Amino acid sequence: MKLVNIASLDPAITGSGRAGLKKASQLDRDLWEELTASWSAVVQAAATAYEALAAQDGLTPIEADRIAPTELPDEEPEIAPPNATEREARVKVRISQVRFRRWVLASYGSRCCVTGLQEPRLLIASHIVPWSESPANRMNPRNGLCLSPLYDRAFDQGLMTITPGSLKIHVSQHLRDAVADAYVQQALVALDGVPIRPPERFRPDDELLAWHQKRYT
Repeated sequence: MKLVNIASLDPAITGSGRAGLKKASQLDRDLWEELTASWSAVVQAAATAYEALAAQDGLTPIEADRIAPTELPDEEPEIAPPNATEREARVKVRISQVRFRRWVLASYGSRCCVTGLQEPRLLIASHIVPWSESPANRMNPRNGLCLSPLYDRAFDQGLMTITPGSLKIHVSQHLRDAVADAYVQQALVALDGVPIRPPERFRPDDELLAWHQKRYT
């Protein structure tokens, strides 16, 4: 019931015609505002508390989060081994990346939002505003798009953006004007104006999409 109280504050819930429960307290409202103001800080605080609890049973951070080592992103080769503090920090970042990927893929039904591709090994949880640009939105699932590698790269390079509101693909003028091969024409240029597949949950944030579009157009 507490979760359904909080659901009444979530525009993704209320916008779908559902209401949640109407007795959300001021503490519920404060919690929701804190979460949406900085997903990363709240998620990390929750993870730290959870890991401390799990450590009482002798579990590592990875075990506490039920993340298999093979699920963690690959790392670049290290010239020198990090100390324990650096290693712990890296593990926390990698676990956060896995969490973000899980949320984004689940939101899109594990389908590329451009093509509908369903092969998990070929899906990327792409940040709309890059990890380095907005620490507050690193873990915000509304800062994510589920894309296959070609479209992840095109989005990252600004060859395509997503229009706020309509969620339509906008292919860069440079790419549309270029003399491109038939595959580029079919796979990218032909998608200009086509809407992406909307997520079941965590619709992309219009302000973050506008940031991306302003940077590349």
